[in-house]
Amino acid sequence: MSEHPSHPVAPSHALREAALYRLRTLDERKELTSAHVRLSAQCVGISERTMWRWLRRARTTGHCTAPTRTRFTIDTALRRELAYHRGNAAAVHRGLVTQAERTGCRAPSLATVERAVRRDLSPGDRACLRRGERAARAFDVFGQRKGDPAVKAPLHRNSAWEADHKQAHVEVDVGGVLVKPWITWFVDTATNAICGTAITPGPPNRGSILAALRAALLEEEPYGSMGGIPKLVRIDRGKDFLSQTVASALGAFGALVEPLPAYASYLKGTVEAINGAVEDMLLASMPRYTRAQKLINNQPVDPDQPALTFEGFVGEVLAWVAWWNTAHRQNALDDRTPLQAWGDDPTPIDSVDPEVIWAFTLDDTGKDYVITGKGISWGGRLYIGPWMSGLVGKRVRVRFMPNHDHEIEVFDARTGYHLGRAILADRADNTLMIRVRRARDKNHRRRRADLRAAERLRRQRYAAVTAAEPPRPLEALTTGQALAELAAADDRHLAELAKPDLFPLGPPPKGSLPPIERLAPSGADDEP
Repeated sequence: MSEHPSHPVAPSHALREAALYRLRTLDERKELTSAHVRLSAQCVGISERTMWRWLRRARTTGHCTAPTRTRFTIDTALRRELAYHRGNAAAVHRGLVTQAERTGCRAPSLATVERAVRRDLSPGDRACLRRGERAARAFDVFGQRKGDPAVKAPLHRNSAWEADHKQAHVEVDVGGVLVKPWITWFVDTATNAICGTAITPGPPNRGSILAALRAALLEEEPYGSMGGIPKLVRIDRGKDFLSQTVASALGAFGALVEPLPAYASYLKGTVEAINGAVEDMLLASMPRYTRAQKLINNQPVDPDQPALTFEGFVGEVLAWVAWWNTAHRQNALDDRTPLQAWGDDPTPIDSVDPEVIWAFTLDDTGKDYVITGKGISWGGRLYIGPWMSGLVGKRVRVRFMPNHDHEIEVFDARTGYHLGRAILADRADNTLMIRVRRARDKNHRRRRADLRAAERLRRQRYAAVTAAEPPRPLEALTTGQALAELAAADDRHLAELAKPDLFPLGPPPKGSLPPIERLAPSGADDEP
């Protein structure tokens, strides 16, 4: 690679040229002294002798420019080489040496390459070349939000909310199965108040979002007076948060929805800070925390530690939310709690009738249904309610909470009036559902065992070689050994299927003799 002057010009270089121009002006006026040269050299960080040499060069050429020397720099091609070698400067240097040997040029030293990498690449660039874009995020500056540019106003309560999912790194017992629950919440950016929360054993969905949104819009316990209708809600670019259900529920109250770009968590820093706070303050102290300290073999310290029930986990999280809102004093709020910051804000709160909130935070099927003598048929199942008596033939609309299809809400198709709630007609009881889940888990374990066994059969070990030759499988079998092993496997399979006690044996036929017990002959154990 050819060397060239470094660009752009550093500020220190511009300062040296300005000092040299001033000295040249004094020299032309016959006012230049050694004190001027000594002082200028000290200020720009060079020796007095170098400054005199630059001045003599300026007298000869008439140009007051500090001389620049060529140096090795990192260009686009070398940046890509560094990315290819995961940021390894030594590997790039070996490639430059090989290239120089082919072309007959002089290759830079390893120290020169490392110095150029440190000089020409920022810490963020070096982290990106080594570990990717996520590592480079740690070196970016995002600033501090003082106001909300979307609503063109300073932050006040309900000016903007932020919503997010948080997976709890805690194993919780749900029906005998250990799962890691998810927390969905809506947070007010001005007061750091958690206005609504919903917790689900499995991955979040539209139902959990609507449940958290309903809790945030309602000004009820355990969130106290914090709630109402926000002006803006920032949400992730996930398909659940961007679903038509959530957009219609928020749009009905005039709340703007701002989908954030992917991997832009810094644009919703308030809810991300709460995600980190609940991890450090609550989840890390719970039993079966999956990010706890490990032994030297990377195994948990107490693998048999009992897990919290899902109900206990929900109670702990809701208690922490109440503590965060009412008792936790925060420096960002001038040593106030979110509840105090909310109460000190004189901004009016826009409230909505709870019945209206409940209706708008349900999903609509989008078509009409007819009440029959068997009830309402929706999704291939029948729903009934005591209020349906005398309404056979009436056209209705069905609204429901996503993923909660055991009950539906029924409205008049013409007027939109709420008629009542309908329950699944033939709903299985809890005991039967547990049996069904256990059967599903058993089938899942069997299928997984089959797949793992197939992978073990597919895995073949080969002998090590010291020369280029075809691979030689280890533990090779002859044809006779393979056939014998397969026959033994078939016999074991038939033995597993055999059920000798399935049909009891009948009485022996008449005239048959009982089996004779064979005794060892006398003197069999004596010495011959």
